[in-house]
Amino acid sequence: MNAADRKPIWLIPTLGLTQIIGWGSMFYAYGVLMQPMEAELQTSRSVVVGAYSVALLISGCLSMLAGSIVDRIGGRLLMAAGSLLAALMLALLSNVHSVLTLYLAWAGIGVAMSATLYQSAFAVLTQVFDNGYRRAITMVTLFGGFASTVFWPLTQALSDHVGWRNTWLIFAAVNLLLCFPLHWRLPAFSPAVDARTHRNTHKAGLAVVLRERRFYLLTSAVTFNALVFSAMSLHLMSILQSKGISPTHAAAIGAMIGPMQVLGRILETTFGRNTSSHKVGMIAMWLLPLALALLFAPTEWFVIYVFFAAMYGIGNGVMTIVRGTLPAELYGREIYGAVSGAMAAPVMIAIAAGPFVASLLYSATGGYTGTLLILAAICAFGAILFSCTAVPAKQDAGTD
Repeated sequence: MNAADRKPIWLIPTLGLTQIIGWGSMFYAYGVLMQPMEAELQTSRSVVVGAYSVALLISGCLSMLAGSIVDRIGGRLLMAAGSLLAALMLALLSNVHSVLTLYLAWAGIGVAMSATLYQSAFAVLTQVFDNGYRRAITMVTLFGGFASTVFWPLTQALSDHVGWRNTWLIFAAVNLLLCFPLHWRLPAFSPAVDARTHRNTHKAGLAVVLRERRFYLLTSAVTFNALVFSAMSLHLMSILQSKGISPTHAAAIGAMIGPMQVLGRILETTFGRNTSSHKVGMIAMWLLPLALALLFAPTEWFVIYVFFAAMYGIGNGVMTIVRGTLPAELYGREIYGAVSGAMAAPVMIAIAAGPFVASLLYSATGGYTGTLLILAAICAFGAILFSCTAVPAKQDAGTD
């Protein structure tokens, strides 16, 4: 039996399940529950959404620290502690009676996000699976792609039957009783060198990366891409209906995006598995501005909007993988957690800011036509930056 055969294959469905629960309970459920919470707390939608944005901002700011922790000691303690914190904060969320408590709960959830979601999970997979990390990351994202599919209807059903407070309490229990023990079973990490040498090598390698021009070009590119995706995620239904598309047809177009994200990840792991992450990313980056261009088609050409949903969803699905695999491909696995965390920090901030940026553009341009033009220009600029980053034909760091 070779080394690859001895890898803990159980780790992929294990982390896949915890990603469904983590993304579902901490990211997607709030979209269903914030309306009844807003009504009971007697506050405004902007205040309620602001608490969620705080969580994303905190998660982004802590992503580099979380990645560095995984690099040094592995993911077991970090992800298990994150699950405990998630359970505690979701339980607190079930008992909020003031805006202050709401923001405190979401601040804690932001910390839990940084410890338990994709960034930390990818760092663990990169450590464990050696050169097979890319396929492992892709497989886990296939699981994660179903988080909204599972948790949106589940959250609505629970809210209808037991109310929003008990729904948060149930999600707290799931994180405690499922995610915590599963994260506690993660493989222990034993660096090949002593702790001091590992720490010094880690710092030196990260310092070199952070002085590299290409790193900042790539990070800027994926940040612009994430900003536009985030902006569109909240405003898409309004954009489609502003063009005269009926709510039913708009919902049908939107419903296609989730399956297309999963399709994109399947295509990446089949047809794209022998292609570098950088080349795959270049294709995915250009899909977004091309997709937005299709939104200027006459509403009678409904099939064009179907193509939009396909291109938009596939591009987003593939970019999740590219953001996870590119740091290891370009800079190696020894400092993967810190480098991917450094890349993820502005991306998470952009995701938090995207809907607000689109709202400002809507007000400034007087409608969604100008908003779309600017968003298309932003993501096209990101695609240009990504395309301009020269990547050598052979990456020594990625062939360890």
